[in-house]
Amino acid sequence: MTSDLPGPPGPSGPLRRLEERLVDCRACPRLVAWREQVAREKRAAYADQDYWGRPVPGWGASDPRILVVGLAPAAHGANRTGRIFTGDRSGDWLFAALHRVGLAAIPTSTHAGDGQALRGTRLVSAVRCAPPDNKPTPLERDTCAPWLDEELALLLPGVEVVVALGAFGWAAALTALARVGAEVPRPRPRFGHGAEVRLPVDGRALPLLGCYHPSPHNTVTGRLTEQMTDEVLGRAAALARMTG
Repeated sequence: MTSDLPGPPGPSGPLRRLEERLVDCRACPRLVAWREQVAREKRAAYADQDYWGRPVPGWGASDPRILVVGLAPAAHGANRTGRIFTGDRSGDWLFAALHRVGLAAIPTSTHAGDGQALRGTRLVSAVRCAPPDNKPTPLERDTCAPWLDEELALLLPGVEVVVALGAFGWAAALTALARVGAEVPRPRPRFGHGAEVRLPVDGRALPLLGCYHPSPHNTVTGRLTEQMTDEVLGRAAALARMTG
């Protein structure tokens, strides 16, 4: 028996069935123990809330032109709300930027029923459970990778650009794209903010863009500014013909 997915009804068909299987995953003992411990103990500010405490599925358009690949759910963000990049400072930054470039209905994402919607865009993470200290182990990364592979295989025919957040997201995106048939050059393209490469797949050249991850470590220090984020997401929107 599958767990109820967070929020209003989402996609149907193969993508829905993937999400239903995903939220019941217990493959990584350390991640299962941590996500459930956080959900029981809670943060004082959210003591009256029910935490999601499970793997977090991708979210957004079910037929996206733009796919954004992040690292993993935050312990008191998506692990609490059940929606990727929702309820933490990284998500606040990302959704505000998506709204500024015309890809999000509203500038905030606070909970699964807040009215937020993404235009032609879907958010996914390389690791689907919140890891301690936001650092999944290599084994946890590899164990979780088939979920991204499967989701990408379903979405790839309509995806026109992939945005990778941070070096971890960049590596995960390259690995997943290679496993679903993209030609990834050797040596692999290096991550950098604003990096752009074209990967041959299915008779076309799929752009992969790099963006610093919108974590407080990057945004509070000024390593990543609003303008820098908007430039990458705006470039993605232009490549996907979603401007104006």
